[in-house]
Amino acid sequence: MTAHYDALETREQAVRETELFSRLPDVLRGAMAAPAYAERLKGIDPAAVTSRAALAGLPVLRKSELPALHKASAPFGGVVPAAPGSFARLFTSPGPIFEPEGRQADPWRGARALFAAGFRPDDIVLNTFSYHLTPGGFIFDASARALGCAVIPAGPGNTEQQFELIEAYRPVGYSGTPDFLKILLDAAASSGRDVSSIKRALVSGAAFPPSLQAEIKARGIDAYQAFGTADLGLIAFETEARDGMVVNEDLIMEIVKPGTGDPVAPGDVGEIVVTSLDPHHPWIRLALGDLTAALPGPSKCGRTNMRIKGWMGRADQTTKVKGMFVRPEQVAEIGKRHSALGRLRLVVTRQGEADAMTLHAETAAASDALRAEIAGTLRAVTKLGGNVQLVNPGALPNDGKVIADER
Repeated sequence: MTAHYDALETREQAVRETELFSRLPDVLRGAMAAPAYAERLKGIDPAAVTSRAALAGLPVLRKSELPALHKASAPFGGVVPAAPGSFARLFTSPGPIFEPEGRQADPWRGARALFAAGFRPDDIVLNTFSYHLTPGGFIFDASARALGCAVIPAGPGNTEQQFELIEAYRPVGYSGTPDFLKILLDAAASSGRDVSSIKRALVSGAAFPPSLQAEIKARGIDAYQAFGTADLGLIAFETEARDGMVVNEDLIMEIVKPGTGDPVAPGDVGEIVVTSLDPHHPWIRLALGDLTAALPGPSKCGRTNMRIKGWMGRADQTTKVKGMFVRPEQVAEIGKRHSALGRLRLVVTRQGEADAMTLHAETAAASDALRAEIAGTLRAVTKLGGNVQLVNPGALPNDGKVIADER
């Protein structure tokens, strides 16, 4: 039994980077055949984008922008160069956002995640993600079948019928949310049904806190987490090392300062930005709105790709102050205008019956003059007045939060 899905997972990171960025120019050329990307990337020479520094110079596409793009240019918002008929399945997610499934094997890149969670060819998998219109069920279904597993397309709910399937087929694996796995186990225990064949699980789509992890483990199931989206499929996944999540192959992940496209310092929390190299459906710097941080070095399991801490919250911290929206991009703009500043955090509170803002700013050069300059910039950028508090470098939490609404 091999420890890794294939040799790509254990190659030198420098080799991986060279291979990914050698393919990127052709992917960019293909993306620019789609009208929205043609407009966004106007003036870009794809041949020059062969490094992370060059990629960081391209504009980000925020996932929050997709519903408006899709409404203006159905069905794919002008970001997919291929026609709908060239895909295998066509889905929708809330927004609405319309997602196609490719015809290639393992179109959502999930077989690696299942393999890392202990699934193997000929395993039977109970898949409880929804198959109705959204891609969730098909993401895990296609991934399991690409690995050589047989899939029970159960979907969520209807536990009594699921018990019949489990007792008849004896699946060894489960894929679905951790919440529904607990519901299934609790219902089986209370009704005397036998679900003991399930020994491993790949869970996603909801929080999996340590308390629930311990409970699932105590019931004899080894559960692993995966991070993915309906746009990209499986992005990162846990391995037996349990030392964060390993980024999937064929993806370029960046972690940027929320509200910008600028990479964070190593280890800092920031927003996940992904570039995929699928020529039929490329994503160029798609900002997901999710926070994470990179971990140093390769995983102890031997996989050498970038590791991340996993999901750490949402980057879109936009809030309304005195009737006006204040956005992370505005906080980032303040930082750009004052080179002496490090991390920033805008704290929104109530004073009496009015909203109030205080910008906490790290700096090694604190002075009343700098504080006054920053207060002027805060007003100029947000059109709102606020206090400024200067703090020592490293005083603010490394959690990716740039706007904290404490009202």
